Amino acid sequence: MDPVIVVGAGPVGLALSLALAAQGVPSVLLDEGPGKDEPRPARTVVLREDTADLVQRLGCSALRDEGLRWAGWRSVRRKQLVRAVPLGDEESAVPLPSPVHLPQHALTGGLRAAVAAHDLVEMVPFSRIDTLEQDADGVTVHTREPGSTWWRGSFLVGCDGARSTVRKLLDIRFPGRTAVERHAVAALRAELPWPGEAVLHRSPPWRSGGTEVTARPLPDGVWRLDWLLPPRGELVTPDALIIRIRDTLEGWCGETPAYDLLDTGVYTLHHRLARRWRSKRAFLAGDAAHLLGALGTQGVDEGLRDAENLAWKLAQAWHHGASEVLLDSYQAERRAAVAARLRAADQSLPILRGGAGLRTLVQGGARGHDTLLADGHLGCGPLGAPPSYTHSPLSPQHTEAHAPVGTAPGAPVADVRVTAPDGTAVRLRERLGQGHLLVILVAPGTGVWDRRHWLTAGVMPRLVDAVNALPVRAELLVTESYPGATAHTVLLVRPDGHLVAAFSGVRAAELYAAADTARGGGASTAHREGTRTTARSDRTADVN
Repeated sequence: MDPVIVVGAGPVGLALSLALAAQGVPSVLLDEGPGKDEPRPARTVVLREDTADLVQRLGCSALRDEGLRWAGWRSVRRKQLVRAVPLGDEESAVPLPSPVHLPQHALTGGLRAAVAAHDLVEMVPFSRIDTLEQDADGVTVHTREPGSTWWRGSFLVGCDGARSTVRKLLDIRFPGRTAVERHAVAALRAELPWPGEAVLHRSPPWRSGGTEVTARPLPDGVWRLDWLLPPRGELVTPDALIIRIRDTLEGWCGETPAYDLLDTGVYTLHHRLARRWRSKRAFLAGDAAHLLGALGTQGVDEGLRDAENLAWKLAQAWHHGASEVLLDSYQAERRAAVAARLRAADQSLPILRGGAGLRTLVQGGARGHDTLLADGHLGCGPLGAPPSYTHSPLSPQHTEAHAPVGTAPGAPVADVRVTAPDGTAVRLRERLGQGHLLVILVAPGTGVWDRRHWLTAGVMPRLVDAVNALPVRAELLVTESYPGATAHTVLLVRPDGHLVAAFSGVRAAELYAAADTARGGGASTAHREGTRTTARSDRTADVN
């Protein structure tokens, strides 16, 4: 089969190509630019636990080399500390994972380095498409000068940003709200009172503080500072920004400390959602499909979740053929999840930005407002938590064989320690993204088993037979315990880490039916056994 064409080499397009390669699917990555990014220290991304794990699985070393995991979160209102939360502390009453903060150019550079080391991804710079045609077997696109070329792919994914050419060629509307929030931003190196902790200061008491300022740490003593601006007006001149910086540092430190200003900017955030995310064999992902970012939400986070969700479905289609149900489920799941995130943000904005009539909806006054804002920044609640695909077309109907566990069907599974039959012990998330389902047996005491006898002990023989009989490939794993699960509970997990179902004991028929539903039923497109090609193009000059 022809490779998948990925248009756009930002974090989402790069991650998608790498995720496809991890599942044995070749791709052509068409980059409109020169193949490298200009460093912008003031343009940063915050990755939650699930997306940070995805990036690391894809071979990106930037999180380790150039990212910082926050040690804590502080909320301040006027001169009063409202909330202080330790992050990544497993001994705390309600442990919260620590987000990773890094410059976006560092994330992109790390993903580009991983792509360069992978022979299943062909990256082509200076490739802006101007034509897109589809037929029953694939997609054809044309890139204009300087490298005028026709490309043929099995599928195409537009990851080409807010002004997506792919979206325009597919004639897909992109409605939404303009200028939801504006921020003045500065990246600077300074010594602040909370090393390694992120700070949200509402209604700061100094003259130029505005209504809200955020400080988020980066490695090497660098901080990103964001000042919330009025939606319209207030031109931010360089002199005005310097005044903001000095007043803010003085307000936090008692006097203005020495600082090294690295970068500045003014960012305007929009909320938009494409009407459709799939058009036959073409898909949209990342900013081409959605724009969000108000109240601490992260568009890159959601774009990476798009890539993870779509990659295993395209891999199934590329290797074995896929039903329309499976391919349609990408839009059904991801668009619904982002729409819910946008609704939550739009409902919260009037409460947090001065809608007096709605303040009574949030209990606890300032503390309630702080909780809403912290959700977006820390990846919790409706503004930030990883999505759950409860109503997915890939969810099997509930039966008496289903067992309740601490994870609802459709939600991301807990990252427990698991062991493969060969004795390899890893975190569950390390087994994701390989294109197959996971079947996990909860078996307390397995840590002391002689692994040579695993396949012949207890319920394992029946479970091995049941897994071997599934309609799609699955990997069998064992865990000592799982939240809310009893002994001999069997969990079925999708390649992207979302729970399909849990069963009380080995239920071969029900496990088969759930696996068949999770793959969208039988394939509707023919699969040619043994076909695999590298990226190819018809490198002929455009004569028109």
